[in-house]
Amino acid sequence: MSVFAVFALLVSRLADVLDPVFAASATAAAIVMFTVLVRVALHPLTRAAFRGERARAALAPRLAELKRRHPGPKNADRLQKAVLDLHAEAGTSPLAGCLPMLVQLPVFFVMYRVFSSGSVGGKVNGLLAEGLLGAPLGGTWGDALGDGGPFGAQGLVFLGLFAAIAAVAVWTVLRARRAMAAGKGPVLPAAGTDADEPGAAVMRQMVKVMPLMAFGTLVTAAVVPLAAGLYLLTTTAWTAGERAWLQYRWEKKEAVEIGA
Repeated sequence: MSVFAVFALLVSRLADVLDPVFAASATAAAIVMFTVLVRVALHPLTRAAFRGERARAALAPRLAELKRRHPGPKNADRLQKAVLDLHAEAGTSPLAGCLPMLVQLPVFFVMYRVFSSGSVGGKVNGLLAEGLLGAPLGGTWGDALGDGGPFGAQGLVFLGLFAAIAAVAVWTVLRARRAMAAGKGPVLPAAGTDADEPGAAVMRQMVKVMPLMAFGTLVTAAVVPLAAGLYLLTTTAWTAGERAWLQYRWEKKEAVEIGA
């Protein structure tokens, strides 16, 4: 059985369980539930990535000292080795924070593929017949525009989806800006030190682009099937809440340690 067929079967089984509560929208609810289960499974990775981020922040003074002790291009190799050793000693990596996001990409691809195909595992894809408040889960924003326009039955479902994703994006961006202003964001090497710390340039660009990616999710939701859009909304909302919770727990722990 292919991974696509396994996914379709799991969603169908979840929909059967949720049918007494959600009726015609049970499959949509199953997609949300499936996404939540994926994120719960990934939580240990996310928590480890967050701890790694805070560990890298704590390493900032030692990184500055290493750069002071190994100045200039002629010491670049020695500095690079020293930085790698320091990260290994601390049990962290400049790119560790990317892992939870990368792991989700195959899940999103499977979701997109299943709700974009008329058949799964050689059988007719019955999931395409399911919907959310009258909008088919396999339909796109373009389909909705062609069937009643933006304020038709299907169009209103997509507008609601877009509004929810936009709200999460705005909250994520505002919170990220407040964290950076308060010095609680990721601590990265300054521009011009890419040779000093492997992966620094990548991480620095990610920090700049990630707030914009929140709005990029809105664009993606406009071109993928509704089912994939529901996945995007659920996972981005989970990320925002999970990040806020981890930050709260970390600050509470620091306050207790300082008080002690």
